[in-house]
Amino acid sequence: MSSLNARLLISVSVLLLFFFGVTIVVLDTAFSSAGEQAQADILDGHLMAILAAAEATDDGGLELPPDLQEPRFGAIGSGLYAELRGDEGEPVWRSRSALGIDIPVGEQPQSGVRLFLDEVLADGTPVLTLSLAVQWELPDGNYRPFVFKVAESLESFNAQLAQFRRQLFGWFAAVAVIMLLSISMLLRHLLRPLRQIENEIGEIEQGERATLSGQFPTELTGVARNMNLLIDSERGRSERYRNTLGNLAHSLKTPLAAMRSLLDRGEAGKVAGKINEQIDRMDEIVRYQLSKPASLQAKNLVLVHVPVAPEIERLVAGLSKVYHDKSPQIESSIDEGMDFRGDSGDFLEVAGNLLDNACKWCERKVRVTIGYPGNGDGYSGLVLVVEDDGPGIPANAAEALLQRGTRLDESTPGHGIGLAVVKDIAESYGGKLEISRSELGGARFRVTIPSS
Repeated sequence: MSSLNARLLISVSVLLLFFFGVTIVVLDTAFSSAGEQAQADILDGHLMAILAAAEATDDGGLELPPDLQEPRFGAIGSGLYAELRGDEGEPVWRSRSALGIDIPVGEQPQSGVRLFLDEVLADGTPVLTLSLAVQWELPDGNYRPFVFKVAESLESFNAQLAQFRRQLFGWFAAVAVIMLLSISMLLRHLLRPLRQIENEIGEIEQGERATLSGQFPTELTGVARNMNLLIDSERGRSERYRNTLGNLAHSLKTPLAAMRSLLDRGEAGKVAGKINEQIDRMDEIVRYQLSKPASLQAKNLVLVHVPVAPEIERLVAGLSKVYHDKSPQIESSIDEGMDFRGDSGDFLEVAGNLLDNACKWCERKVRVTIGYPGNGDGYSGLVLVVEDDGPGIPANAAEALLQRGTRLDESTPGHGIGLAVVKDIAESYGGKLEISRSELGGARFRVTIPSS
């Protein structure tokens, strides 16, 4: 059964049937017991009235008046009967109502003890009987045993009991139906937040909603919060996958351009080693991008000390071939023993993108500086500064350039994601990227990476 509403409703129905059944049995038992006790009390009252009306005779017997206080004893077939038996069990007296009816003798009671029995008349009529054995003192001072017995038909009582049971089942059935309808409506109202979650998830799948709303009961708030975290995580993962593919394409651009430059100059045979170097670099870039952790958090990477100077030399050599026609003058100033504590691929991404961007826009000169902040506070981070003598970047456009896909000059080849990649990597290490005007006349990019 897939419906939670149906499960709850059936479970509640079973519980209602069980508890209502127990209640019906208890009420029926209580009503029957109370009715039987009332019948017994009435019979006991009739018996005491007969005992009070009995008078001893001179011949050693007992006699009762023809008309008793209870008129039903004088009405034939009234359902209330009485008789008196002697010590031999022979009938001494019988009420007019018992005419033509044989009251069962049944079990004989002990002297002075009331005995209630459920018996049946010859015609099958159930009766409740009360017998009492007494030792009656006669006028001559002797005692003679007598048994007084009264009986009342249970047909009226059984009819009342059956009527009570019908009413009991009817009322409980009506109450059960009303309760089930009420519970069904209540469950529909209580389960509305679940249907709301289902509808909102459908809207998210259709792109009509970004996240689940926070308007849920306390019990579902955690579910909605975790679902939103999962949705954001999946959305971020998809975005990172797209960015990684973009980064991969962007990273391959420089070695491809270097190879194309060598081939265009017709020097492929002479510089096969250099082409192989660029192919190795492309292979390294591909492995780096494909193995990059999905979270893109530097704290999840294995941090190693990457020598800075050799990597910069490789980048400068490659860019010199890419921009052979332009022949930019690339100056580098690197503090002695300077290294980058992190993933080597991240450093190549940052430095390579900034140097490629500077070479692309410079007139003739590019300068890269790497060192410590040198502020005397013991800070052991890294500061990478890349400058050029190109047209520079307007202050009001610097922030926009850090967005993925944004370019100032659409006529210049490129994808517009290099600076965004630099910014993302710097922030993943807790650093930042700043854009300003260089003293060379062009743009100045400053990347600060704090100590790990």
